[in-house]
Amino acid sequence: MTIASANAHAKINLYLHVTGRRTDGYHLLDSFAVFANAADTLTLEREAAQTSLNITGPFGQKLEADENNLVLKAVKSLQIQHQIDKHFDLTLIKNLPIASGIGGGSADAACILRLLAKQWDIPEPDILAIAAQLGADVPVCVQQEPARMEGIGEILSPTPPPPSGGILLINPGVAVSTPDVFRRLSSMTSLTHHATPQFPVKWSSMIDLKNWLLTTSNDLQEPAIQILPLINDVLQAIAQQENCLLARMSGSGATCFGLFPTAVEAQKAAEALSITATRLNWWTWAGDFFQNSVPPAE
Repeated sequence: MTIASANAHAKINLYLHVTGRRTDGYHLLDSFAVFANAADTLTLEREAAQTSLNITGPFGQKLEADENNLVLKAVKSLQIQHQIDKHFDLTLIKNLPIASGIGGGSADAACILRLLAKQWDIPEPDILAIAAQLGADVPVCVQQEPARMEGIGEILSPTPPPPSGGILLINPGVAVSTPDVFRRLSSMTSLTHHATPQFPVKWSSMIDLKNWLLTTSNDLQEPAIQILPLINDVLQAIAQQENCLLARMSGSGATCFGLFPTAVEAQKAAEALSITATRLNWWTWAGDFFQNSVPPAE
């Protein structure tokens, strides 16, 4: 009998500005993160003598349940920090592509932290502290709510939620290395200086959100395209779809997104691209934004 289950939703960076670099080499960011209803699923199957992780799903074969797995790292960190000697058999259904700029691994780590925190009655601040040690995207994925990410990703501020609308995600099936993207960015001319985006009280429509986003960018998009020109092909394919409001890359790539007035129009765009996507082995998903109005764990 399953003990508990929760979804690890895809994180989308609607904009991402690189604002500087720390002395330790980490880049400083300013980004607007939202979540889509595309998700992996993590389940606590049963109590066990030792923690085990079974990985299934469309992208499960690309992951190993070893000491480098971020889910197992999260479990171990939580156990050590809170001196807990309890274990579960875990199952991860991996629906999101690997190393794709939509926080898949980070979302999975955040998801297991949420699940175990509920089982072991651990407060969220403690979870967020562990999350920050695991990776820049893990804290925002713990909360799964629209947020402004600053610092190296650990400074989170609430933002208005995106308006009702649709989002199309496409990953070309080729991973691009985040460190390589940042190295390419560093080798380019000096960092772009952006005016600090001012968030409104709310966006009245997806067109309103699109117009606001046009004053921003993803600074990692161009260096990622230089490394993997295929990203530009994906962006053009999305932008050419009827009713597409904006096409942009998420995070350090290679997943790109398109914004549409409604989820139905995003799904129509996915259908129009289905033959191309199948031929080129592109992963696609279309739907709406995730609204975290209820606790994600069951």
